[in-house]
Amino acid sequence: MHDHRKLGRELGLFDTDPLIGAGLPYWLPDGAVIRHTLEEYIRDAERRAGYRHVYSPVLGKRELYEISGHWSHYSDDMFPPMDLGGEQVVLRPSLCPHHALIYRSRSHSYRELPLRVAELGGMYRSELSGVLGGLTRVRAIQLNDAHIFCTLDQVAAEASGALEMIRRAYAVLGIRPVRYRLSLPGAGGKYVAAPEMWRRATAMLTGVLDRSGLAYEAVEGEAAFYGPKIDVQIADGAGREATLSTVQVDFHQPERFDLHYIGPDGGRHRPVMVHRSIIGSVERAVAHLIEVYGGAFPAWLAPTQVVVLPVTEAEAAPAEALVRRCAELGLRAEVSGPEHGSLGARVRSARLVPYQAVIGAREAGSDQVALRLRDGRALEPMPAAEALARIGALADARAAELWEPAVQPA
Repeated sequence: MHDHRKLGRELGLFDTDPLIGAGLPYWLPDGAVIRHTLEEYIRDAERRAGYRHVYSPVLGKRELYEISGHWSHYSDDMFPPMDLGGEQVVLRPSLCPHHALIYRSRSHSYRELPLRVAELGGMYRSELSGVLGGLTRVRAIQLNDAHIFCTLDQVAAEASGALEMIRRAYAVLGIRPVRYRLSLPGAGGKYVAAPEMWRRATAMLTGVLDRSGLAYEAVEGEAAFYGPKIDVQIADGAGREATLSTVQVDFHQPERFDLHYIGPDGGRHRPVMVHRSIIGSVERAVAHLIEVYGGAFPAWLAPTQVVVLPVTEAEAAPAEALVRRCAELGLRAEVSGPEHGSLGARVRSARLVPYQAVIGAREAGSDQVALRLRDGRALEPMPAAEALARIGALADARAAELWEPAVQPA
């Protein structure tokens, strides 16, 4: 497995600058394409699963985090408050307090539940310099977060549904978890002191894991301060583990924010919050994908999906026209012309691009392309429209394959 810190910079995906600061990488154009494509994938998956997306501010008053419990249990990992007009505001370390307020802003009936609120939002952690590295540990995080507000008897189904979404996303992305962990509280004052709350939440997540058929291990001292978690662990090439995805059950914040819904009896009832993140932080997810694929990303995720290679300058105009046709179909394409070297040199330079469309005199005269695939296959010339339609269909399906078996050369 590759080291994303080195390869990501070599591929021009991200970089850092001391004037911006440690743990604050910026995304270069090709990296931004990967990030955007990944974000669109997860938003689409969430929409299909019944989530509603919101936006919320990255700042909040200190009082907000005092109510949520972050200030008393998590302030060591938060940036210092800023004085603003006689108030103190804080860069948020989590999105859950904001989503609790969004829920609280309207009255809710039991008929609306479960209410699934999702956001790809920024949050900020005051990580120590010694633990920062590449995209894996950063101080500004774009989190694929969601909070499900549900009744007590809906918790198991919602947590199971979130776990299944994680498994499906990993299958599409090619991510293999190294283990599933039931993260429990440990000793000390780091955790909310509510033994019955912990018992109920732990029993619920244990049941979800047992019914899933997944092997898991319980580890003390890894829970969130407000509740236990299912953590999905990944590992880099050096075997270092990190949590990518998580499912949590939270009885604490609904009580702290006095959340309620109107039940079938007309009375006020307390909802449960299920926290879940399918791909975790975008930064950590991309870091892992760089290492898994070594830059040879699946076609749907690749920064450049098609590179058009005119054999000579005479085919430059048809090559540019093909790139425009790709753009109209939503494909990311660029031209690599003879000014960049011989055809062989350009083929080697574009070795990570899924599709290389070669246009010689014959192809230019008949509106065809000769496709070379990243895996080494060379296809017979075919109509350009047919080639682009097939590439587009595979990209739209987020397929792992570069070409349908039926059209592989004999």
